[in-house]
Amino acid sequence: MTVEMREGYEGTGPGAITPDGCAVELYERLSVGDEPDIIAAAVPAGAHILELGSGVGRVTRPLLERGFTVTAVDESAEMLARVRGARTISGPIEHLDLGEKFDVVMLASFLVHTGDEEVRRGMLRTCAKHVAEGGCVLLQREGEDYHANVPRERVDPNGCTIRIVSAEPVAEGVDSILAEYVFPDVVWTQRFLSRALTKEQFESALAEAGLKVDAYLTPDGMWVRAVPAAM
Repeated sequence: MTVEMREGYEGTGPGAITPDGCAVELYERLSVGDEPDIIAAAVPAGAHILELGSGVGRVTRPLLERGFTVTAVDESAEMLARVRGARTISGPIEHLDLGEKFDVVMLASFLVHTGDEEVRRGMLRTCAKHVAEGGCVLLQREGEDYHANVPRERVDPNGCTIRIVSAEPVAEGVDSILAEYVFPDVVWTQRFLSRALTKEQFESALAEAGLKVDAYLTPDGMWVRAVPAAM
């Protein structure tokens, strides 16, 4: 099956590659970090979570194990085919309109930093549109040095060396990021567009969508809980 790549995005390595350059088999191998603990501590027990950009369900699975109900959304049907135990919906996040409200809407994986401002606006509108009264939106931001501290690498607990190889300016405020994922037996790469956002720019983008910061959930400010601005 031919996949139409998003402009400025590409990926290499075995198996299916999604429109934003992610390798499906790679994400089946990568471990989950402390995301489920951060999420569980920030939202009511048993909440119904709309997970935007769920991928293969790395975070979905531990959330289900903690007693949450999850509706998983991803534009890649190949990714969603790996999700178990959750309702799945395939389609671009920025165009999603389910006609439903959720206790929690989650936009992780730095998706708020997408290089295309119109796509970002659409994603944040989707968040605001689907959050229930009294609910919240959880977002994951890039670290302050994400674009500056390059090259850098870390080793995933499963033995994968994850490298951010380069961050090259391609438009005002937008960098083309090259990432490598090196296992002993295989290598994947991904190139994607990322727009750095200061805290003020991030909060302004939320306000444009009718949202406001309720709390920065981690000391590094990378996980944020937002609520509708009218609350």
